[in-house]
Amino acid sequence: MKILNRTWLLPVLTALLVCFAIFPAQAEILTSETSMSVCNRVAPMLEMELSELGVELGNPIFIRIFKESQELELWVQQDEEYQLFKTYRICSLSGKLGPKLREGDEQSPEGFYSVSERQLNPNSHYHLSFDIGFPNTYDKLHGRTGSALMIHGDCISVGCFAMTDSRIEEIYTLAQEALRNGQRFFRVHIFPFRMTEANMRKHKNSNWLSFWKNLKEGYDYFEKTKMPPQIDVVGKKYVCAPDYTETAKNQRKINKTYN
Repeated sequence: MKILNRTWLLPVLTALLVCFAIFPAQAEILTSETSMSVCNRVAPMLEMELSELGVELGNPIFIRIFKESQELELWVQQDEEYQLFKTYRICSLSGKLGPKLREGDEQSPEGFYSVSERQLNPNSHYHLSFDIGFPNTYDKLHGRTGSALMIHGDCISVGCFAMTDSRIEEIYTLAQEALRNGQRFFRVHIFPFRMTEANMRKHKNSNWLSFWKNLKEGYDYFEKTKMPPQIDVVGKKYVCAPDYTETAKNQRKINKTYN
C-alpha cells in the first residue's frame, strides 16, 4: 500500500475541515454547490501559500483596490499588522477616475467600504461575488446613489470590479473563511490610484482633488501602521481612527470561545 506524504496530506485535511465547517463557527455563511466545490479545490493551495507568510486560512483579511492600475491587493493579518498576500489584476472595470455619483452612470466607486457575511453571494450570475456596501454613509450624505456594486468573476463590469473566475475563487474563499472564523466584517478601501505625493501632484488639477486628499488620510494611515483604520464620517468627511476590534490577538480570544 502506498503511504501518503504527510506534508501534502495535512493542508488538504485542514482545508476540508474549513470548507465543511466541522468546527463551530460564529457566522452562518450561505453556501452553494459552486462555493463548496471551489473551496474544496482552492483551499489546499491557499493553505500552503499562506503558510509561507506564517498565517492561516481564516485569519482576518483586508482589501485595497487601485483603479488606475487595475490592481486588487489582498492582505492577511498576522499578529498586530497585515501582510500583503497577493496583488490580483482586475480583469475589467468601467468608468473613469473619480467616485460613483448616481445609479446607471457605469462608474465604479471610490471610498471606504465593509463586507459582512450577508453580502457574500455564492449563487452569483458572475460565478462568485460579494457586495462592497455602496452607498455607504458618506455616499448617502453626498447624495450618491447606486446598488449591487460587486467584486465578482466572469470578467464583465458595469460599475463593478470584475475578476477572472480563478482570481475570484481565491478572493472569495479567503473572504468566506475569514468571516466564518470570526471576523465580523472585512474592509474594502477603493482608491483612484496609489496615493503617493507624486501621483497627487500628477492629478492636482482634477475636480476631485479635495475628495482624494480625504481618501489619502486612510491610505497614509494604513501605509504607516499596516492596520486598516476605523472609518467614521464627520461633517461629510471621512475621519480615520485606530481600530481596536480586528486584531489577531482579539481574534484568537474569540476563537477560543467557539472552538
